[in-house]
Amino acid sequence: MAGRRTYRTRAVVLDRTKLGETDLILSLLAADGSERRAVAKGARKPGGRLAGRVELFCETDFLLAAGRSLDVVSEASLVEPHARLRGDYERVAAASAVAEVARLTCYEDAPDGFLFPICSRALTACEQASDQAHLDLVAAAYAWKVLAHGGWRPELGGCCACGDADVTYFSALAGGALCASCAREVAGAQELSAGEMAWLRALLGCTFDELLAAEVDAQTAALLLALAHSWAATHLDARLRAMEFLAGA
Repeated sequence: MAGRRTYRTRAVVLDRTKLGETDLILSLLAADGSERRAVAKGARKPGGRLAGRVELFCETDFLLAAGRSLDVVSEASLVEPHARLRGDYERVAAASAVAEVARLTCYEDAPDGFLFPICSRALTACEQASDQAHLDLVAAAYAWKVLAHGGWRPELGGCCACGDADVTYFSALAGGALCASCAREVAGAQELSAGEMAWLRALLGCTFDELLAAEVDAQTAALLLALAHSWAATHLDARLRAMEFLAGA
């Protein structure tokens, strides 16, 4: 790799694509919040020096050699493996939904100091969640928080069409909460109870620690995840397969 510029960065492994017989292309969320793509040569070799350091969800210190289209992993040192996710079907599903949203909301050459720490915290929250309801809550909250930060924040304080404070419906296409009158004009608007609307606001306003400690039933958590999936798919204009899988869609 003589002549190549090298640089160090801590990053979360968000996605891996097979390349050739033994290599991987890694999609990374770097510490500065930008997306990096790099080739990890020999990472699929059993017992290879990179194999355990570039697993999905790992936080790793990388030495990368800059390339024209893809960087190349020169060195990798594991920092946080998020080991409690390994071998746990439900936790892997939730972490995959987090990683999918992270991958779709970070961009090359567009640093954003908010993105890396919240992704790291969400993966840790997937390890800490006590049951499936709280896993759904973590994945939903992460999606709402990251999209709101990126400019896709739902209007929940009043009707997004007329401003009426008495809101009982929600629509991703309309941009948030709706009053009953305006909801009649919006196809697919979903009626929510006052408690469910309060939960939507809590996902945006509460910390992961607060959400993990909160009491939530499985039905409410599943609804909040479905609404987060609808919001993310609509505003990112993408099919979110991992969130679909987690939600059982």
